Amino acid sequence: MEFLSLNTIREKYLAFYETKGHLRLPSFSLVPQNDKSLLLINAGMAPLKAYFTGELTPPRKRVTTCQKCIRTPDIDRVGKTARHGTFFEMLGNFSFGDYFKSEAIPWAYEFLTKVMEIPEELLSVSVYLDDDEARDIWIKTGIPAERIYRMGKEDNFWEIGSGPCGPCSEIYFDRGEKYGCGSPDCKPGCDCDRFLEIWNIVFTQFDGDGNGNYERLEHPNIDTGMGLERLACVMQDVNNLFEVDTIRNVMLKVCEMSGREYTASADDHDVSLRVITDHIRSSTFLISDGVMPSNEGRGYVLRRLIRRAARHGRLLGIKAGFLTTLCETVIEESKGAYPELESKREFIKSVLSAEEERFAKTIDQGINLLEKIIDSVKAENKTVISGEDAFKLYDTFGFPMDITKEIAEENGLSVDEEGFTAFMKEQKERARSARAAQTGDAGWSDDSAALVSGLAATKFLGYETTSAEGEIICIIADNEAVGEAKGEAMIIMNQTPFYAESGGQVGDTGYIKTKDGLFKVTDTKKVCGDKFAHIGEVAEGTVSLGKAEAVVDKTRREAIMRNHSAAHMLQAALKKVLGDHVEQSGSYVDDERVRFDFTHNKGMTKEEIAEVENLVNEFVLSASTITMTEMPIEEAKKTGATALFGEKYGEFVRVVKMGEFSTEFCGGTHLSNSAEAGLFKIVSESSVAAGIRRIEGTTGKNIINKLNATEDTIAKIRSVLKLTGTDDVAKRLADLSDELKTMKKEMDALKTKLALADALDSFKNAKAVGNFKVCTAKFDGVAVDTLRNVIDELKARDAHAVVVFASVMGEKITFAAGCGKDAVANGAHAGNILKQVSAITGGGGGGRPDSATSGGKDVSRLDEALSAVEAILGGK
Repeated sequence: MEFLSLNTIREKYLAFYETKGHLRLPSFSLVPQNDKSLLLINAGMAPLKAYFTGELTPPRKRVTTCQKCIRTPDIDRVGKTARHGTFFEMLGNFSFGDYFKSEAIPWAYEFLTKVMEIPEELLSVSVYLDDDEARDIWIKTGIPAERIYRMGKEDNFWEIGSGPCGPCSEIYFDRGEKYGCGSPDCKPGCDCDRFLEIWNIVFTQFDGDGNGNYERLEHPNIDTGMGLERLACVMQDVNNLFEVDTIRNVMLKVCEMSGREYTASADDHDVSLRVITDHIRSSTFLISDGVMPSNEGRGYVLRRLIRRAARHGRLLGIKAGFLTTLCETVIEESKGAYPELESKREFIKSVLSAEEERFAKTIDQGINLLEKIIDSVKAENKTVISGEDAFKLYDTFGFPMDITKEIAEENGLSVDEEGFTAFMKEQKERARSARAAQTGDAGWSDDSAALVSGLAATKFLGYETTSAEGEIICIIADNEAVGEAKGEAMIIMNQTPFYAESGGQVGDTGYIKTKDGLFKVTDTKKVCGDKFAHIGEVAEGTVSLGKAEAVVDKTRREAIMRNHSAAHMLQAALKKVLGDHVEQSGSYVDDERVRFDFTHNKGMTKEEIAEVENLVNEFVLSASTITMTEMPIEEAKKTGATALFGEKYGEFVRVVKMGEFSTEFCGGTHLSNSAEAGLFKIVSESSVAAGIRRIEGTTGKNIINKLNATEDTIAKIRSVLKLTGTDDVAKRLADLSDELKTMKKEMDALKTKLALADALDSFKNAKAVGNFKVCTAKFDGVAVDTLRNVIDELKARDAHAVVVFASVMGEKITFAAGCGKDAVANGAHAGNILKQVSAITGGGGGGRPDSATSGGKDVSRLDEALSAVEAILGGK
């Protein structure tokens, strides 16, 4: 067989199925879209589930993909064997109610024998026990009956609970007797390494009820999966994925960095080489798909991978920060098939650099603590590290459980994983309770929800109007449904112009008027999915069930719309300035501000902030039309519109299009023209989490308010400084700052002179203790720098001097100590002296032999502490 590179195999496969009428789709993101059942995409068909279930219509009935996949259940096995890896690519061809077995089987055979040119005699297949149809097609295609093996439901029938399911057929490659077990019964399915499964073809032909009963589907499907790395092993005649060309090139780079040679063994160095090679591939692809290191969900998967790779780098003696360089090799090897790696190259490197640096700051402390824990466990003749200790390592030093387990195993110990999980759960419960205490429950209980669950959905009229007639169909007060209300209450109407909080936009306020009363609405929220609850209190009279007029605070709504439209403009501008890696991580929009969280792993520069702000304002001033169109979600996706964070979409969605500047899915309320925003101003840019930045900005009248407030502040400053209209405020403040600095220098010099005078008086009475000349003294309100200056002067005057001074500032003590050259030669150590002296006053600190500082807390014991200096030196 001809050697084929992994990248060549991928292209040949996709091109082959294009000749069979398949639509080639790019790999979907590793982050599942609209699928909460998965943390990460772990199979080729996973992103296509909605097509198989009928929830979505596929773009074509025949599709082929090469899908990026991540699987981490065996992460602790990666490296220890050459079989395990977390990242892999899955080739697949899929039929959604189109072709079936009579096409899928011959095409698979044709690809392997004609395109890959694998000798026919090296292929064997398995079929489901009673799937005669598949067996007959294989024989007709060219596989002799003696190389077709019937297997049971456990091996050759695919189903998960109830729903679509069916038999499958697996294709095996015979690697030869040298890989076999020697048994005369050795065949596909044997536990030895001779027969390598390379392709699985699933015939989804039944609808199962989960109880063993099956009905044949009217339109059966085909779902196939072939591991690209496995096929590459066959075509390159290598033993495992780490020897496949693109992966081997990554490992060779690790070998170059570490000065080690890979020997394909189980020794520690080879384990580390495999761990790093696998984990940098997974990490690079995860980051390119927008995953950021964190302590939750998929972000924690990424953190585990990066930190485990970083630790194994240390074991190989590679200098910290190497992952940033290593990812370049991953990108170069795979950018042809995955161009996003190239476009996000710098972002990937910066995320890896920041995470590795963050881990480097704590790893030494963590390892020291773990070593002490291990020594303690062994001293007590135990074999298990407690869950509490493992959790402390995770919570304080950022040690993923994998690293703790790995180091424990290296020392012949295990970890109480159940105990660790219990502490994790307890921490999450505390955090959840804290959030609930901060946000409250808005007075909405489960009992209240039950009262409205049967009501019809509220019709929202707020896109067209801010006032409308409607009918109050439910009033809830004190968790009871009532016919009328006079105080605090929640009102449900059959239709309303009030926008209920969702998608980051706050709920509307205003009032509801009935014939007998007026209800002031202070918030609007969605309850039980599609009912709008108007929350507030009766301001006048009594509010009863029946006809009512709902009126939104129009001025506030318009301010909210300005900020919400600005959020869309801001995201578009950020992508243009910072790059396509920018993804929305959260937003909040009210009448005063827009708060926008996004993925970016370093603070923005002043120039970047200014450029983003200018881009938004240029679009605002362009007076471009903003359109809002409702359309089927599949049609909306074809427009290239992006989804906003946190928003749930139904069959139909609203697409907000702002010229050529921005197109997004959004159910919120928006301006009709960009000029209505007035202007946009960025108020702040900050960090909210690792790899997540936050911008706060505002629009319209809020900017005028800020300008007025700034002008008032400047006017007050001018008044205090007694400046005339032509005087320069900034210059005057700069002059004052220079004057204050000069005065401070003069005061410090004076303080030093006075302190030196006092110190010289004290030094005249210095006591001789052995070979040392000891001087101690205390001062009130003298800065530590001044104390150091004085001590340096005394050391210069007498090389045998040992000086300890203390300065009291309120309830705080600052110690400074110094030892002359000869004093240090005779064993004096300023740092060690202060450790003991400051401890007497409840403080701590230290430093070099010739100079040190420390702190203290108990002023009442200061004299006792200074007196101890002689005794400390007397022990030398």
